[in-house]
Amino acid sequence: MNFRRIVVLTGAGVSAESGMGTFRDKGGIWTQHNLEDVATPEGFLRNPRLVHDFYNARRRALRDAQPNTAHFALAKLESAVQRAGGDLMLVTQNVDNLHEKAGSRSLLHMHGELARVMCASCGTKGAWDDDLFTDTECWRCGSAGVRGLRPDVVWFGEMPYGMDDIYGRLSSCDLFVSIGTSGEVYPAAGFVHEARMAGAHTIELNLEPSANHRDFGEGRYGPATQVVEEWTQDLIRKIQI
Repeated sequence: MNFRRIVVLTGAGVSAESGMGTFRDKGGIWTQHNLEDVATPEGFLRNPRLVHDFYNARRRALRDAQPNTAHFALAKLESAVQRAGGDLMLVTQNVDNLHEKAGSRSLLHMHGELARVMCASCGTKGAWDDDLFTDTECWRCGSAGVRGLRPDVVWFGEMPYGMDDIYGRLSSCDLFVSIGTSGEVYPAAGFVHEARMAGAHTIELNLEPSANHRDFGEGRYGPATQVVEEWTQDLIRKIQI
């Protein structure tokens, strides 16, 4: 098939080999806290200091994290698709910036970004690489505390970013690829259904079959640094023929 309109979804599995932990890593950073305490609006209202400490630690870890071969392979695929006159949109559930570090440009962070903040009062958003504290004031309105700056990440119970754009791309794509996802978190877990309704070929690349692997037309399994690079090389060869 000649794929011209491609949507790629990535999850935590694509960054795991770069040292960015997943929800399911035993002994990882997420297992040390209840998600309700550090990844919900209610948790932030109860204990903003705990939430800031949690995300400050993740932001510091991100500074030294480097993209792996899977990130670089996807950036290379994006360039090859564009040179061939096609379109590739990379949608990531990850809040790290490893896709950007690898060179991806057509990128949408549906769950926000660690290295950005937003103000709960005035809605101001901006890049942020330093630690964040309860007394850190918004540079625009001066608010602080729970009415001030918070990580610009989508917490449980909040609406992911860019959904209209994502569904628009899914409705017209001819290839949908899910990489490193659990297949359990919605709305992302439902993207494969949207793509199939559009008549797209669907592929899952994962360490092991996900919760919704039966919904995909094809599956390749193993470490992301292996299966993603092999798959992108195969597709690039087909594009260049």
